[in-house]
Amino acid sequence: MTASAGRRLRTLIEAPQILVLPGVYDGFSTRLVSQAGYRAAFITGSGVSEARLGQPDVGLMGLDENVAAARAIAACSDLLLLADGDTGYGNALNAYHTVRAFERAGVAGLMLEDQVWPKRCGHMKGKEVISADEMVQKIRAAAQARVDPDFVIESRTDVLATHGIAEAVRRLNLYAEAGADLLFADAATSVEDIATLASNVSKPLSVNMGFGIRQRSTTPLLSAAQLQDLGVAVVIYPRLLTACALRGMQQGLALLKQSLTSGEVVDRPDALVSFEELHEIMDMAQIEDLERRFLTPSQLEAKYGAGVAPAIVPDVAKGASSRPPARLKRAQ
Repeated sequence: MTASAGRRLRTLIEAPQILVLPGVYDGFSTRLVSQAGYRAAFITGSGVSEARLGQPDVGLMGLDENVAAARAIAACSDLLLLADGDTGYGNALNAYHTVRAFERAGVAGLMLEDQVWPKRCGHMKGKEVISADEMVQKIRAAAQARVDPDFVIESRTDVLATHGIAEAVRRLNLYAEAGADLLFADAATSVEDIATLASNVSKPLSVNMGFGIRQRSTTPLLSAAQLQDLGVAVVIYPRLLTACALRGMQQGLALLKQSLTSGEVVDRPDALVSFEELHEIMDMAQIEDLERRFLTPSQLEAKYGAGVAPAIVPDVAKGASSRPPARLKRAQ
């Protein structure tokens, strides 16, 4: 029997090697991360809010929008996904139903945080937190809500900015006792704080490295190997791909403006993927193969012209064999 997505994600979290989770937020980023060979990823709430709504991560995105994004992301790859459930969108009862909604969407785990709603990105100023007792009850509700007992519950605390390292350690251990499987104190401001957290919490620790390849004003930029040496089990890069995508789009618009201003063609293959690469990323070959398997000969001829034969579809009942469908010629 195949292990559940939650069980497989737990195995990666518990492995000696640190688990690296790039942040995904849409179909493009999800497919790229999968094709790069990663087995798991983190669905970045900030990325979903910013890309889907065009709004900053300050609690403007609701449960339905977040779950819809997670469902679409889960549907286009086999990645094991850890989603960002914000605060659970209310009290312990809301957290219970939030877990149910995300588990049905197809993710392997969910992160919940102890901020006051509306929350905000953990590296922004102006954060407020609920009491530890209230968050304990939310984690208990979340742990009991999961249908798959291996569905991963990650608890995040934002008290580093408001109460300090000792309270962060205390809260994370309380959340672990309440049922959290993975622990996370956002916006650590020093290597010493990360080391203190890793050595004093009772469950695996996750750290947010943000952009991954660019230093921020909050958490120091460390490599995955350095974090592993400190005792960290999981590292997420929620803003890496969103930031890279924005820079690429800025560059493309600048090149277009250059062409419009000069009146000359600007041909810069290095600045963007080709039409063929785009179709490869989106796995257009699978669509073509399905067309050959299931469209009628007349439908195929209408789409691609004469001479395109359908593939032989296996007759399971009769045990008939089949040959792999041939690749259709790309329509020009």
